[in-house]
Amino acid sequence: MRTDGTSIASQPPEAALAALRSQAAGLSPGEARRRLQAFGPNRVETLAGEPVWLTLLLEFTHFFALVLWLAAGLAFAAEHFEPGQGMAELGVAIIGVIVVNGGFSFWQAYRAEKALEALRRLLPQQVKVRRGGHIDEIDAAGLVPGDIISLAEGDKVPADCRALESWGVRVNLATLTGESLPKARVAEADPAAPADPLVARNLLLAGSLIVAGECSAVVYATGMHTELGRIAHLTQTAGDTESPLQAEIRRVSRLVALLALGLGLVFFAIGQAIGLPFWVNFMFAIGIIVANVPEGLLPTVTLALALATQRMARRNALVRHLPAVETLGSATTILTDKTGTLTQNRMSVRELFAGGRHRLAAERWPAGGDVHLRAVARFCHSLKFPADQPAGDPMEIALWQFAGPIPEPGERRGEIAFDAERRRMSVITRHPDGSGQLWCKGAPESVLPLCTHWMDGDTAHPLGEDTRDDFNRAHTDMADRGLRVLALAWRPLAASDEADEAQLALAGLVGLEDPPRPDVHASVERCHEAGLRVIMVTGDHPRTAVAVAREVSIVRGPSPLVISGEALRAMAPAALQLALDAPEIVFARVSAEQKMLIVQALQRKGEIVAVTGDGVNDAPALKTADIGIAMGLSGTDVAREAADIVLLDDHFATIVNAIEEGRAVFGNIRKFLTYILTSNIPELVPYLAFVLLRIPLPLTVIQILAVDLGTDMLPALALGAEPPHPDAMRSPPRPRGERLLSWPVIARAYLFLGPLEALGALAAFLFVMQAGGWAYGAMPAPTDPLYRQATTACLTAIVLAQMVNLFVCRHPREAAWRLPLRGNPLIVASLLAEAGLLLAIVYTELGNRLFGTVPLPVEAWLFALPFALLLGVAEELRKGVLRWARRRSDAAPARH
Repeated sequence: MRTDGTSIASQPPEAALAALRSQAAGLSPGEARRRLQAFGPNRVETLAGEPVWLTLLLEFTHFFALVLWLAAGLAFAAEHFEPGQGMAELGVAIIGVIVVNGGFSFWQAYRAEKALEALRRLLPQQVKVRRGGHIDEIDAAGLVPGDIISLAEGDKVPADCRALESWGVRVNLATLTGESLPKARVAEADPAAPADPLVARNLLLAGSLIVAGECSAVVYATGMHTELGRIAHLTQTAGDTESPLQAEIRRVSRLVALLALGLGLVFFAIGQAIGLPFWVNFMFAIGIIVANVPEGLLPTVTLALALATQRMARRNALVRHLPAVETLGSATTILTDKTGTLTQNRMSVRELFAGGRHRLAAERWPAGGDVHLRAVARFCHSLKFPADQPAGDPMEIALWQFAGPIPEPGERRGEIAFDAERRRMSVITRHPDGSGQLWCKGAPESVLPLCTHWMDGDTAHPLGEDTRDDFNRAHTDMADRGLRVLALAWRPLAASDEADEAQLALAGLVGLEDPPRPDVHASVERCHEAGLRVIMVTGDHPRTAVAVAREVSIVRGPSPLVISGEALRAMAPAALQLALDAPEIVFARVSAEQKMLIVQALQRKGEIVAVTGDGVNDAPALKTADIGIAMGLSGTDVAREAADIVLLDDHFATIVNAIEEGRAVFGNIRKFLTYILTSNIPELVPYLAFVLLRIPLPLTVIQILAVDLGTDMLPALALGAEPPHPDAMRSPPRPRGERLLSWPVIARAYLFLGPLEALGALAAFLFVMQAGGWAYGAMPAPTDPLYRQATTACLTAIVLAQMVNLFVCRHPREAAWRLPLRGNPLIVASLLAEAGLLLAIVYTELGNRLFGTVPLPVEAWLFALPFALLLGVAEELRKGVLRWARRRSDAAPARH
């Protein structure tokens, strides 16, 4: 039995009970147990995800890893058929690389799915339920459809239910709808009940909060059948979106791995053609593969992203998923919530209309101003005061705080509660002699017809038609600017007077708002400057949404496109995509599912979408988006767990700072990719020389790994920690199709810097061999001291050149001396670490044993050093030519 909320809302309370086969005394304990077995516990169920073992296994079976597994297998095969060549040690080293890469990636990528646990925490643990005529307190998970529950101010609603009796109930739906204003809930039938249960006047939904009043209600949906459960299902099934960086790293990995395999096969065939012994040729092919696979790429990318997350954390942005760092930097559109994101999610008095004129800035309202207006604001409420602090409806708290301290007008004797039909409430106070006052507040269209006078200070004037029109115009004007307008009125009561709402004196109108955060305007302006499009998506009223959007500069033109949830429901997907072409657009009154559809429509247009939010209703969109950003202080657990980034200070400005950091990440990854790929050429060329020039192999495979996973790692990380360039937020986002491994990067690494390093490496090897008396054509044994010293010189020349390369790779065009070292202290630290590691490889017994090296004489160092300096000079000359060409290009239009 699952009863639709709309049909329940349209029926009287008695018919609603009958439809759920319940009664005023509640369900019997036996029937409750039967229904619990039929419907299951009142909790959000989890979907079965991938087992942990499978997630871990996938980290060792991606394409990059498979190539390395193949290389390790070939090394072990070579050791089996030709023992004593050191291939077993190579196989173990390659497997070590796979394990380190896979384990680190798994540790960073793996996370438990906590969003559903957070959804459960929104439900109260205990709830009062009427069963068999008795009131019991049970665990919320035991609720079933047909149960009758009691709710009071401060309670969270445990399941979707329909009010049976209501005494001034108002409910805050902000976490479900995004709307900050509490809504009244009544027990009467709603014959014109809307299709959306979120706006039905007599339905209370799981996860919402009772901010005022009391009620009894009958449960009609539990667990996954509630609106909260429906949102949970959307969050579960939204799936994880692959970030642009993940897609690009996958592409680069496959491209480089295929290149390595292809070259290995080609040169194996060449070796066979020129008559190399099979196992020598086999070892040569493995060397080609290992030399072309940048084993340090994946861990370096991961560690660089981790460093970026630490920098962002210092700027109050907590990154939950590493790839989100770079994705945020490439974002083209920010889809922002209003309540709690752009605004402070608290009501305050913004404007007054009293005494025939507008008054701005409520905090400057003089303490001696209109006493009656302030008195109504101070005493007409249903607030409670635990620990002497007001608790209840945020709107009433705002009015109470605005009014300030006022002497008590007498003892509170009664209240005419607010309800949705009357749209007003009144409070009666009496003095000891029986006289007193009636204080009334409510919607202007509800209160004004009851007024016969209006107050100008302490003077009451008859409320004529002209004056009534003035108040109506003021009401319309404030509403058009997004303010929530209330009329405040009062009347004196004689001891014999009935406390009825009639012949009131209108004290004035009050306009309340959920004010924007102080720094939002400047942050939105920075987004515009950076080429980012900002679109507001809110569950609030369209008029309010446009007013706030205009105040914070999201809307700057005279006529933005405003699309309501109702209009969006009727739009075809193609129509929505076309509508998104509008230069300024605001979405209002949208549901959680619709927000997710907007995200998907933008993604189909090629946009990289960042979504901000703080409520349960935002969770599906946060998870679907390329980058989900949740509020850390005001946000719900559900929003935080569905997001990629959490703002620790809830400031919209932090998003802009995080985007700046994210934009630096892509450039930094490209820098260290250039740095890493440069050393592939001097690792590859020795193998080509070995085959084509018939010289001893200048570099061993284990020495290649010493460079890729040893000396290159820390400098590459230092490049990943480069701070954002000052112009990072003055240019548009990078194009979605821009490649990480672009032609300029390949040309610079493989065709310019790499050959320069290879020249120095081969020269150093031949210098040591010839100095030791080697004759061309002789093939020394792998253990020959002279041969080992020459391979050590080749390794040393590569590392020295990479130390110079570290400086020239800091920027693709800027001169190295224009980039101060204090901007990135890791540069110096990594350089010292690289030098220390090289000395340990060359001059320690352990390093000699592991990498097949021997100590080098000073002459070998002095010979290799000029080649390293040559690389730096050549690259700086190339950069200078590029800067000169750009200056000429920029100056050409000016001359014309």
